[in-house]
Formats: sequence, structure tokens, C-alpha cells
Amino acid sequence: MAFCPSPLLGLLSFFLLSPTSTTATAAAVASSSGGGGIRLGIIRKPTPYVPIFREAPAFRNGDSCSDNKIHVTMTLDANYLRGTMAAVLSMLQHSSCPENVEFHFLCTRFEPDIAASIKSTFPYLEFKVYRFDSNRVRGKISKSIRQALDQPLNYARIYLADIIPADVKRVIYLDSDLVLVDDIAKLWEVDLEGKVLAAPEYCHANFTKYFTNLFWSDKSLAKTFDGRKPCYFNTGVMVVDVDKWRQGGYTRRVEEWMAVQKQKRIYHLGSLPPFLLVLAGNIKGVNHRWNQHGLGGDNIEGRCRSLHPGPISLLHWSGKGKPWLRLDSRKPCFVDHLWAPYDLYHPSIHSLEE
Repeated sequence: MAFCPSPLLGLLSFFLLSPTSTTATAAAVASSSGGGGIRLGIIRKPTPYVPIFREAPAFRNGDSCSDNKIHVTMTLDANYLRGTMAAVLSMLQHSSCPENVEFHFLCTRFEPDIAASIKSTFPYLEFKVYRFDSNRVRGKISKSIRQALDQPLNYARIYLADIIPADVKRVIYLDSDLVLVDDIAKLWEVDLEGKVLAAPEYCHANFTKYFTNLFWSDKSLAKTFDGRKPCYFNTGVMVVDVDKWRQGGYTRRVEEWMAVQKQKRIYHLGSLPPFLLVLAGNIKGVNHRWNQHGLGGDNIEGRCRSLHPGPISLLHWSGKGKPWLRLDSRKPCFVDHLWAPYDLYHPSIHSLEE
């Protein structure tokens, strides 16, 4: 199996790093619910639903770095927080200019304990937290094959352009169940060639299986792909031109297909199919190395899967199985050991009262 030597060597480099002293940079936290006044440099008292994490090493820019920001958007949920922390660490560790990476976290309600956990784990991190109003998708979500896919936060990516500040023109959207083993600047610099979105495309996949027989038998629905060569792409790794998204009314177009789904059962997989209906065959394809997806197995049983041949820049545990859960159960898959070096969870840490 051919691997990209430099990124995979990076998987081991975490063990060679020791925390360095740093001056903490205050992170801006934006939320309609409020939440200012979170102090830096404290040891947080654990809560029943927010775990404690070790403080990550400080990663600093080299002399050759510019001040150009790389904007990364992720959702923020207590159930996936362990994955989010690992993903953030992996990005910073492999970035040539880690201080240029700015994070935009989306949550359905502002949780001060989660924001405090991010600050205490990454005291130097530049990030903002935005509240995604789950009422935006109330009555629009159809039951899918896995409950996790039906959560309102899973649909927040559709509304990125409405949530992210207008001065942010481009974002990288990433799921929480992945790690990078390459410099995120390489993905950021992808030429969209006028397209609204860039992502790895998988044209060998059976595209018809993402929609029901009812969809394909209805000519008025199936003709939506006329004039396109649609290919499957995974919405867990996307480079998005949010300006073009706004101008093209893509949120409304995705919502229109969600409304059709409520009337006719035309797909089974959460927020992915409406993206495909609107954009498949009309995105900028990115090298497959940027989404080695499916490592969490299928959506029903989450069985172990092997790595696909070829170089790797990003490992993605899409599917039911999550590496932290399988590691904790002492029944990990081989690929889960590639995630473990980025796990900052500390189950035995002793916390102090504030």
C-alpha cells in the first residue's frame, strides 16, 4: 500500500513534542446567548457531559508566514468534542503557519463549559463560536437510516453563508471525526475555478444508490441531473466560496430538495443527498488524498475498514464507528490507532475548583 511518507511520519511526531510556554491570545466568542467573561489559565471543574483534556503544545508561525488567515468551520457538540479536539490538534501540528488558522465553531446552543474547554486545551487558539438556530430546520428534517444524521447540527453546513461573517469569503468545512496529516494550507489554496465548492469526487461509486427507486422512476425528479455527470462527494470535507454560495442562493436550493423529501421519500442519508442534488457534477474535484473517508464503516454496523491505496493527507471516520468509542471499548480497528496520537482526552486528570 502506498503512503505519503511525510504526512504519515507526522502521525508519530506528536509523541516527540513537549508543551512550550506561551502567552495566551484571547479568543473571541460570539453567541446570541452571550458567554463572555471566560477566564484564561484556569483548570476547569469537569461537568457530567464535557470531558477534561490535556493542554496541547503551542504551535507557532515560522518567519516566512504571512498574515493571511485560513478559515476552518466545524460544528461543536459535547458528544463529538473529543473528536473535535483531536482534529484541531492535527491541523495545528501539521500546519506550516498554525497561527494563521482561525476556527469558526457552530453549535445549537452556547455552552460556556465547552468554550472554556477549548480555551484551556488550546489557550493560544483563535476561534469564535456561533449559535446555529435549530428552528431553521424545524419540520424540514426527514428521518434517515441513522439517528446521528437527523440532528439539527448535522444540517448547519447548509447555512454556513448565513452564519459566517460577511468579510469571510472562503471556508474549509470539516467534520469532527477526522484528522489531518498534511498542511491544511494546501487544501485552502485549491483553485475553485469559479465553482462554489471543492471536494474529492468519487465517480467510481454507484451514484444511483444515494436515491430511492421512487426518485429514479420519476422523470421530473431524475432529470435534475440532465447535462451533468454527477459523482458522489462527501460533505465532511469541503472548500466553500461562501460569497458565491450567497449569490447563488444555494441554501434555498438545498432547502427546496429537503421539502421534496418530506413529501416523497427520495433518499435515506440525512443532509448529504440534497447537496448532491444541487451540486453533484458541478464542483471542483480535489485529490482523493484529502478525504480518506469511510473509516468508521457503514452507517448500520460500523465494521472495520482498511485504508484505500494511495497517499493520504486526511483520515476521516465517516460512518457509524468512531475511533474514540472503539478505543475505549478495547475493540479498536487498525485504523483507529492512527487517530490515537491526537487524542487529548485525559480520563484520570484531577481538576480543581475554580
